[in-house]
Amino acid sequence: MSGLLYRLGRACAGHGWRVVALWLVVLTAMGAAVASGSTRTTDDFSLPGTEAFDALDRLGAAFPGADGTSAQVVFAAPAGRTINTGQDRQVVEAAVAGLAAGPQVASVDDPFVTGAVSADERIAYASVQYTVAVDALKPATRDALNAVADRARAAGLIVEVGGEAAVAAAEMGLTSEIIGIAVALIVLLVTLGTLVAAGLPLLTALVGIGIGLLGILLVGRVVELSSTAPVLALMIGLAVGVDYALFVVSRHRSQLAAGIPVRESISRAIATAGGAVVFAGLTVVVALAGLSLIGIPFLTVMGLAAAATVLVAVLIAVTLLPGLLGLLGDRIDAIKVRRRPLPVPSRDRTAGRRWVRLVTARPILTLLLGISALGMVALPLTSLRLGLPGSESASTDRSDRRAYDLIAEGFGQGANGPLIVLVEADHNVTGTAEAAARDLAVIPGVAAAVPPLVAPDGTTALLTVIPTTGPADEATTNLVERIRDRAVGLEQRYNATISVTGTTAANIDLSETLYSALPVFVLVIVALALILLTLAFRSVVVTVKAILGFLLTIAATGGAVVAVFQWGWLAGPLGVDQVGPILNFLPILLIGILFGLAMDYELFLVSRMREEHLHGNDARHSVHLGFTHGARVVTAAALIMTAVFAGFFLADDPVIKSIGFALTVGVLIDSFVIRMTLVPAAMTLLAERAWTLPRWLDRTLPHLDIEGNTPQPERAVGFAHAGTDQAGTAASPTLTEPGRKRASAHQSAPPPKSDR
Repeated sequence: MSGLLYRLGRACAGHGWRVVALWLVVLTAMGAAVASGSTRTTDDFSLPGTEAFDALDRLGAAFPGADGTSAQVVFAAPAGRTINTGQDRQVVEAAVAGLAAGPQVASVDDPFVTGAVSADERIAYASVQYTVAVDALKPATRDALNAVADRARAAGLIVEVGGEAAVAAAEMGLTSEIIGIAVALIVLLVTLGTLVAAGLPLLTALVGIGIGLLGILLVGRVVELSSTAPVLALMIGLAVGVDYALFVVSRHRSQLAAGIPVRESISRAIATAGGAVVFAGLTVVVALAGLSLIGIPFLTVMGLAAAATVLVAVLIAVTLLPGLLGLLGDRIDAIKVRRRPLPVPSRDRTAGRRWVRLVTARPILTLLLGISALGMVALPLTSLRLGLPGSESASTDRSDRRAYDLIAEGFGQGANGPLIVLVEADHNVTGTAEAAARDLAVIPGVAAAVPPLVAPDGTTALLTVIPTTGPADEATTNLVERIRDRAVGLEQRYNATISVTGTTAANIDLSETLYSALPVFVLVIVALALILLTLAFRSVVVTVKAILGFLLTIAATGGAVVAVFQWGWLAGPLGVDQVGPILNFLPILLIGILFGLAMDYELFLVSRMREEHLHGNDARHSVHLGFTHGARVVTAAALIMTAVFAGFFLADDPVIKSIGFALTVGVLIDSFVIRMTLVPAAMTLLAERAWTLPRWLDRTLPHLDIEGNTPQPERAVGFAHAGTDQAGTAASPTLTEPGRKRASAHQSAPPPKSDR
């Protein structure tokens, strides 16, 4: 692979303008294609095959328009007034008439007819049913809804709008991206020292995510696209795009400093650091694409969208980046922002060198302290509860959250999450539904069972059951189970089909399905890691160690998420407005993403340790050299990725906020605790045992030569071991003459001398 990448890098460096023009054509063409139409996104996390989602489909067929989206307009009278008398009542009635006249409206429930007025007569709400799903709502529909609310506010009432129709899909605002890019630029300037070198990774990353997002939006015209998918793709694409380019640029600059000509240096950087980037990137792609194995449509779309963006980032790093480097030539170090040169890891007492000596001085103590600390952080994970955050988790600055609170105040928490019971019978469906309503009304946890509504076909009836607890409450989940247990007996008694559905029940079914899929997905990821890392490191011990570290990362990250978002620890300072169940697809998403990112850092650090060991250093010294060479750039890469993810934690949307927090904590734990603390300690403790591989397995496994360590003939100027790492520190390189073949590894130039 290194030979192919060497030739690719050399070709791109020699034809820089053509490469740049090609990528600009791709970007422009995709932009024009997206501009020619529109892409709709949805927040519908559906799961065919479960009771609630299948019943929703039958409900839509029996009650045309009932499967459309809805909104609740909540009216509250000021203190000392009531909503159902005088002018305030007239305002509400006028608002109901205005809502009914809006576009795409199927029906509006008048609160004075349906009884949706609180006991103290201060709060009332009107339910608006639309003819279409939320992703098909026209902008004019939402404008009309908000205009009615504004007129009622102007008349002196407190008016808030909630429900699915009132909440716009998650938007990719600029705040998160700007924060991530700004921090990334600062880190790059500190790490690389020049404005041109620092700006190049950002430029190529922006091109990559531009092409990736445009491609996702194009695909969204033919498949249902979750509103979270483009945000997730942007988040991951920006992070890996900067990191991958950073590794290549760092390697190239170090080789230039060692006296290697520009084009040759670019070729070597792509063959070595680029090889590591390709392998690491494909690992991330496979992990994200693995989300499709869960069999849940919206997760499949999210995983494939993010994987496609990462794949574009890899292609950019090995084609556009060398093209730009070739055009820049020696000007890569133009516009210096730091006068003092960076320390040379092989000679100077860098922070990385001091740190690795500290953590490997007493490796057993380091491992015990690190694992114990992570174990304590992971403890809250034992009480994990999954759900789908709704308006109750939103910021109090949002109208839908205030509407939720007003309904809870006037009618109880359960009014925000009613359960729909679908009764289907060939004969006497009305009597069956009425009997079912009486039976269900006495179940503990039921506040009320509304009389049934019979469909026009006379074979289907709809019951509304109001729980005493909120939609995200564990007691509501238990209530759904009790109703379903009771429904079994009712079905036998009345020869009917009874299903529990509605948004609340659907979210419960989705959460339970995702929770049960977790162990299977973990096993798939572990199996994938065994294969990929054994191929990369040719060591079973190192692979097992890497997997154990990854599992520690997942456990500790999950514990931190539960502590903040479910238990409420530090919720106030961190801006978490409401605690409750954890986003139901977050654990699976977190495992898929963090696996890829964790293997990136494992590869970038441990592969250098392996390279040093292959060139004659003992195991302990190989750990020191490998870590010292890679520590600075890996630290910068981790900080950049952390900054990008942390920027999304500032989002108002509770879904994006929880994903941003989890990925921020996960990257920090994995990069600084696992890979840069526990890994060197474990490698020191394992010593020579770390690099043993059974002979039969050694003969079976293909030699991937990820970083150009295997000598091979080159038609152009080749490369031998240059005393460099994929993170970018060069020692004295050894060039091979054009066309000269090297028969075996022992004929290559000896490794450069290193300070022991």
